[in-house]
Amino acid sequence: MDIKQLRALLAVAETGSVTRAAETLHIVQPAVSRHLKLLEEDIGTALFDRGRYGMELTEAGEILVEYARRALQELDRARSEIQPNDAQVSGVATIGLLPSTSGLLAGALVSAVKARYPAIRLRITVGYAGHLQKWLESGEVDAALLYNPKTTPTIQAQVLLEESLFVVGPPSSELEPSHPVPFADLSQWPMILTSAPHGIRSLLEQACRDTGVTLNVAAETNSMDVQKTLVACGHGFTILPAIAVNEDVTRGLLRTAPLCNPELQRRIALALPNTRRMAIAVRCATALLVDEMKIAVERGDWPSARWLGE
Repeated sequence: MDIKQLRALLAVAETGSVTRAAETLHIVQPAVSRHLKLLEEDIGTALFDRGRYGMELTEAGEILVEYARRALQELDRARSEIQPNDAQVSGVATIGLLPSTSGLLAGALVSAVKARYPAIRLRITVGYAGHLQKWLESGEVDAALLYNPKTTPTIQAQVLLEESLFVVGPPSSELEPSHPVPFADLSQWPMILTSAPHGIRSLLEQACRDTGVTLNVAAETNSMDVQKTLVACGHGFTILPAIAVNEDVTRGLLRTAPLCNPELQRRIALALPNTRRMAIAVRCATALLVDEMKIAVERGDWPSARWLGE
């Protein structure tokens, strides 16, 4: 088993075709087929079902693909560390962003990395805090933004900003930014929430325990876009930060009001792994991410946010 065989495995798994995999890898088709054959002989079982609809992974193939992807990511990180001191910063940096922040930060981060470190290959992964933390611990992302994280033996966290949460309703609702909604009033409305135990859902459940309020959960989803669509269509209300709905409010698709009694706030932190060395490319990319977040807050592009970082 060697690196070329693993790269061929991933290319065929992603494209579903030996021909397209060969084009992606810039090698001839027989070479890809040979790599797969040698790999299957080494493993001792078939990795693909070769059918009329293309190459489909077997159960063994799915297992090997998961480990191969992680192994190649670690090799990419090692390669970026082993370079002359005067070499241009290069390598792969996989950054995890929260759905509510990705629209504001993704483009700015790509532009900043391209301008400052053009040899860094940036990968942006978007997910809820619970998923991002698991991916960070497993090595699938190098750094991630998380809600209210606590430093653990596997993760170190630097709190960067604090922002208020808002009630979000359909355009037919009477929500007004100048009229805060008491938390207890949420019990009167059907609520569209993220699935437990992620981010804002955890904050809401803690607030419910503190106040004795019971929410009427009409639907749960792991997609913020679905969450906002259901609210816009009149299926209920939700709780989100202003940054997540700013454009929708401007377009008249949603209405918002601040929460009170109690106010709900979330803290966003940059989380890094304690269990592995951080590559130069990752350190450079995360420094730019922090810079772009601070600029967004100071410029007023991040509504209701207060900068807490240095």
